[in-house]
Amino acid sequence: MFNYISGKLVEVSPAYAVIDCGGVGYILEISLNTYTQIKDKSEVKLLVHFVVREDAQLLFGFYEEKERSLFRQLIAVNGVGVATARVMLSSYSTDELANAIISQDVKTVQGIKGIGPKTAQRIVLELHDKLGKLDDIAVVPTKGLQGNKNQEEALSALLALGFPKSAAEKAVRKASDGNPDATVENLIKMALKML
Repeated sequence: MFNYISGKLVEVSPAYAVIDCGGVGYILEISLNTYTQIKDKSEVKLLVHFVVREDAQLLFGFYEEKERSLFRQLIAVNGVGVATARVMLSSYSTDELANAIISQDVKTVQGIKGIGPKTAQRIVLELHDKLGKLDDIAVVPTKGLQGNKNQEEALSALLALGFPKSAAEKAVRKASDGNPDATVENLIKMALKML
């Protein structure tokens, strides 16, 4: 139904973006990778995946086509829902996740919150051939502000992803203890690996 939404970026967090398009504000659920690409922009164009459920209609936004394509392939695997796919794309870059699946690295896939051993094996089994055909592989650089604000934004993103507050706080604290100058993106990635 929607291919992309383009307009003024009104609000952005590591978990969602609000885009004003013709006077209507669209909330798009985003991954940490998309957040990294759009956080400093005033005008954006996000590719969209539209999900209709019994209790909600959700828009998922992606900065790059390869991320949307990987998201769609992940949710096609039995046992992987949209929330899990978004956590997967927030835990690793598109390229890192695709490479783990292509190289059949079940341990890396299983290390993502919400992915058990059977689901990890199913993802690798069903997708390693399909992802081997992806052409453009490039690592997305991360950058960000330094300080306590990063910890607050990381915590906010983890809460928006559905993690319990106490566990998320503990993981963010632990991640920042070992790396006090970490960016928001890195804090979230490290915390996701601990949750």
